[in-house]
Amino acid sequence: MALLPRLILLNGPPGCGKSTLARRYADEHPLTLNLDIDRLRDLVGAWREHRPAAGVLARAAALAAARAHLLAGHEVVVPQYLGRPEFIERAAALATEVGARFVEIVLLDSRGNAVRRFTERSRTSTDPAHREVGRLLERADGPAELAAMYDRLLTVVEARPATRIVTSVEGDVDGTYDSLLEALGG
Repeated sequence: MALLPRLILLNGPPGCGKSTLARRYADEHPLTLNLDIDRLRDLVGAWREHRPAAGVLARAAALAAARAHLLAGHEVVVPQYLGRPEFIERAAALATEVGARFVEIVLLDSRGNAVRRFTERSRTSTDPAHREVGRLLERADGPAELAAMYDRLLTVVEARPATRIVTSVEGDVDGTYDSLLEALGG
């Protein structure tokens, strides 16, 4: 009997490697959908002027895409910082509804390292999305906002006991990816 497809939620602070690991996972697991909500949001016209509405639309589109992909029997990995439980609960409910397995993983480094890693990525990245998020957070008192985001994430993790924690080791993508695979059960 074939295993049920999984909806893998890869949460964590900005800059800890969610997108890198999701991309690698999809590359190594054929037909897995790497469903990056930030990339979907970028497809919404004038999203910068309508941030809250664009975010809601992008998450709704992500769930619709995840539904179609899971129903086709394929895995979905969603790399996304989530400091509130609402989307996580909707994703878990979707997985149950379509008969898929829901796996919630959080990549973590220390608060200080997470803030430093994000700041460095924003400063050096050639990815326009990374630079854009860096500018947004800079206007919102960058390091303090990043620390607050980290704390919100920890609150979510504490409230969700089935969450699997993977330590994000800076500079060790291979080791962190191996830990992710181990947390996923192989």
